[in-house]
Amino acid sequence: MKYNRLIEQSPFVSEIGLGAWQLGINSGWKGMTEKEAIEMVHKSIESGVNFFDTAPNYGFGTSETRLGIAFKNYDRDKIVINTKFGHTDSGETNYKSDYIRKSLEGSLKRLQMDYVDSLIIHNPPMEYLDGNKNNHYEILEKLKNEGKIRAFGASLDTYEEIKLFMQTTNCEVIEVFYNILHQDAARAFDLAKAKKVGIIVKIPLDSGWLTGKYHENIVFTDVRSRWSDNDIKTRATLVNKLKNIIGHEANLSQTAISFCLAHNAVSTVIPGNTSIQQLNSNLSAISQPISKELVKKLEEFYQNEVKELNIPW
Repeated sequence: MKYNRLIEQSPFVSEIGLGAWQLGINSGWKGMTEKEAIEMVHKSIESGVNFFDTAPNYGFGTSETRLGIAFKNYDRDKIVINTKFGHTDSGETNYKSDYIRKSLEGSLKRLQMDYVDSLIIHNPPMEYLDGNKNNHYEILEKLKNEGKIRAFGASLDTYEEIKLFMQTTNCEVIEVFYNILHQDAARAFDLAKAKKVGIIVKIPLDSGWLTGKYHENIVFTDVRSRWSDNDIKTRATLVNKLKNIIGHEANLSQTAISFCLAHNAVSTVIPGNTSIQQLNSNLSAISQPISKELVKKLEEFYQNEVKELNIPW
């Protein structure tokens, strides 16, 4: 496992972390029992993972609760935790600045911790990203001074969002929507490097599409049921084209993770896992780096065949 800088005050983070959405119950994805979730965390740590991404709304608080239980016998100083603010443990949204402290205190209680390494605003509307027009960032600075968080940032999807946020706040970390089929965020990576903002890559497997196991006739019954038939057919076509580019003998999911890790602005990538088998497969991407030539081909594929489609999350 390789470890990279994320934020100045915390340990370097494993280049592959654990996205903890699936650890909770009723997450909108395949659920886990508490025993399975704790086993997933322990197996991750044993494999060298030390970065964990969670949020109050993941499983209505149960993702954080289960992480707290799983971490009990581990050295807190060696684990890096990112949680969020904006989507509540009751399933509602609340981006008001006067809710930040209450939200964080709830997360700390569930995690059984005195601090988190980073607290990020969870996909807020654009109006909340301008640090010159919102008092959220004064409150976040106070929480840093109190030692309850070590850094703050946001979970964002587009270049315009990321640019505005970095230019108007003292953020130190951003979680970005970035994968082979969604590369807009990469336009902000050079600015992030210049400002020493750590990058967490979310959804590296495009909600499962970049595993290569779905087809145009797939029917989703979970959170992915949001996609129209046309969305599904479009993605299926793109995935087939990707397989031709990388070679049908190549492992698409490992290639997808390695593509994200190929950019030196990226600190860690957080694929979700619903089984130990998936965890092991994702971690094996570490030993399967892709060439600069393939990275270039995949960037050209996005520019020439994907960008203008504006495929939804």
